[in-house]
Amino acid sequence: MKVDILHEDADIIVCVKPYGMPAQGDKSHDTDVLSYLKNYIFEKDELDEEPYLAMVHRLDRPVGGIMVFAKNQEAAANLSDQVQDGGMIKFYQAVLTGELPDEFGTLEDYLVKDGKTNMAKVVQKGTKGAKHAELDYEVLDVFETDNGILTYVLIQLITGRHHQIRVQMASRGAGIYGDTKYNPIFAKTKRRYQQIALFATRLEFEHPTTREHMVFKCEPEGEAFEVIELDEF
Repeated sequence: MKVDILHEDADIIVCVKPYGMPAQGDKSHDTDVLSYLKNYIFEKDELDEEPYLAMVHRLDRPVGGIMVFAKNQEAAANLSDQVQDGGMIKFYQAVLTGELPDEFGTLEDYLVKDGKTNMAKVVQKGTKGAKHAELDYEVLDVFETDNGILTYVLIQLITGRHHQIRVQMASRGAGIYGDTKYNPIFAKTKRRYQQIALFATRLEFEHPTTREHMVFKCEPEGEAFEVIELDEF
């Protein structure tokens, strides 16, 4: 798979992660975005040793979209701080199998990650290990199909918890289209690492050196989003 590069300078590299490619190396040993970019820099700059490159935020394997990587330790520290303090703004587009209660809204929950299953779940506040999860959403369109309602939404991620968007939407009966982990409609699908209709479509942050406000956009693509054109599943 090819990784499209949107921007590169001495401090950062911004790219579009393809659906199905891990953001970093995992037990599958499949090519991951971090290794791909390191090899790209190594060959482009004709280096004698592996370049420094740090991942400062994540996208799940079946999710596509925009990511920024740091090319030095100073940039990595700065961008990580922006992630932690909310200075990095992340928008997603998604297709849901169901309806949300309002045209605009905020979802707040407490989530716990199960390390054995690599899944998260909504729990009561005060549960051991629970972390606050928050996102804002706007309904862009609603489609009536022979198999039920599909909702097209824009999401701003306020906190960045494990599988957060997928868990919070599924807990409202409106799981992500194609999500075999959390959406019961697709739970019996055997296809491994299927694309899901969740895409990181906009990323904003302050450049770690120049302090310029950077904005990157990319419209979702791939078969997971074709469903809103086909109106069927």
